[in-house]
Amino acid sequence: MDLGAITKYSALHAKPNGLILQYGTAGFRTKAEHLDHVMFRMGLLAVLRSKQTKSTIGVMVTASHNPEEDNGVKLVDPLGEMLAPSWEEHATYLANAEEQDMQRVLIDISEKEAVNLQQDAFVVIGRDTRPSSEKLSQSVIDGVTVLGGQFHDYGLLTTPQLHYMVYCRNTGGRYGKATIEGYYQKLSKAFVELTKQASCSGDEYRSLKVDCANGIGALKLREMEHYFSQGLSVQLFNDGSKGKLNHLCGADFVKSHQKPPQGMEIKSNERCCSFDGDADRIVYYYHDADGHFHLIDGDKIATLISSFLKELLVEIGESLNIGVVQTAYANGSSTRYLEEVMKVPVYCTKTGVKHLHHKAQEFDIGVYFEANGHGTALFSTAVEMKIKQSAEQLEDKKRKAAKMLENIIDLFNQAAGDAISDMLVIEAILALKGLTVQQWDALYTDLPNRQLKVQVADRRVISTTNAERQAVTPPGLQEAINDLVKKYKLSRAFVRPSGTEDVVRVYAEADSQESADHLAHEVSLAVFQLAGGIGERPQPGF
Repeated sequence: MDLGAITKYSALHAKPNGLILQYGTAGFRTKAEHLDHVMFRMGLLAVLRSKQTKSTIGVMVTASHNPEEDNGVKLVDPLGEMLAPSWEEHATYLANAEEQDMQRVLIDISEKEAVNLQQDAFVVIGRDTRPSSEKLSQSVIDGVTVLGGQFHDYGLLTTPQLHYMVYCRNTGGRYGKATIEGYYQKLSKAFVELTKQASCSGDEYRSLKVDCANGIGALKLREMEHYFSQGLSVQLFNDGSKGKLNHLCGADFVKSHQKPPQGMEIKSNERCCSFDGDADRIVYYYHDADGHFHLIDGDKIATLISSFLKELLVEIGESLNIGVVQTAYANGSSTRYLEEVMKVPVYCTKTGVKHLHHKAQEFDIGVYFEANGHGTALFSTAVEMKIKQSAEQLEDKKRKAAKMLENIIDLFNQAAGDAISDMLVIEAILALKGLTVQQWDALYTDLPNRQLKVQVADRRVISTTNAERQAVTPPGLQEAINDLVKKYKLSRAFVRPSGTEDVVRVYAEADSQESADHLAHEVSLAVFQLAGGIGERPQPGF
């Protein structure tokens, strides 16, 4: 390790005084002008991680659904997963080190993780379309090269595409070709094969309006659309030609405001979807004949996908264990529908993609989606081999179902939640089942719910158990919630500390919006009284 060169380069990417950042689920995120030193240092860290794992590591420059003036960075581990928790700690430690401590911190991490500094390192880099991203990814490259790492800069990519590249490179091409062409071809081939089986014809059925959040998704979908155009025609909105990234558009905006994005005219019963800024989330929606807006979120996407997979397994005669993984935020109606109607087991984990992904890996087939539209399906290697064999050996009808499942497996980006991949899966299933967007929406009716925030002096006074569905501390809070819940029909409520600010998040659902609102307000008051609320007492009315 050439410590002199590191010191010299580090001074060119100096850390602003007093700035402290935390590596969270989404990596580092803040205003773009504060990130130069972080990018350089994550280049260094990626090299160490690559040497330690003897694998290619990814670095993605993006702030996903944040405003355009923000940026961020996250590292991608060898199988396309999020960075291991112990390395998240190293990332925070390194990003916040003062200039004079840089050498010591790098040596410290290398010793702690038994990194062989003689080992070769390879890092792949991708970035979104933010004005700041190109310069910041150059800072990552500076970090990689000063530590002697090799790199490939993919330039503009969606976040899931970078996850895919890392996964391909570390599985010797078994998963796919680590090029943008390879990604387009793998997904499109599977999609076209699947939609050929659909009996439904007629153009109105196969066209989709896509809000691309003025982000990278527009660029990549435009490059890709001719590959799958025989199966689907897409109309792109908020494609980055004039609007600002994530401003009044994108999956996050549509989900939180429960209305369509700006710049998209919707006729009744047209199928529409929105990506977020780096295309790793997707939500669907439509207007009914009365002009009412209907959102189809991650819960309903998971329900459509897992139900279809279960039907295929039944048809093939395979008794593989399939599970759906949700968080406490999943609507109670979706959980009931999956367990009672579809007979698909549902598991609940703590909030955060890494918890969902980890749990989903325990099943032959694991489907996970957060309500915000981030998710995918994972298939064990044994399942993939079994299905391939079935597709070759079974008699006609069963072979057709096995072939469909084989294509569905190829269509999912198993490295990460991927809006483009998920969109193609959804479109294929709707076509194969002959479902309209309203019929999909009508699988079950969401229970009315309300989410609120309560400001507290210290969020750490609240601790939870049972996948964040029960409060352990402060004493008496869970008992108070239990008593409040008993007052309403089909109701539940939970509270959890925010991961980023001193607020407690409250979720309540019940048989009517009025009841859900009342319950959420009463739980907020209990939190305010028992967990050290500050400022004004929570007021009723929304």
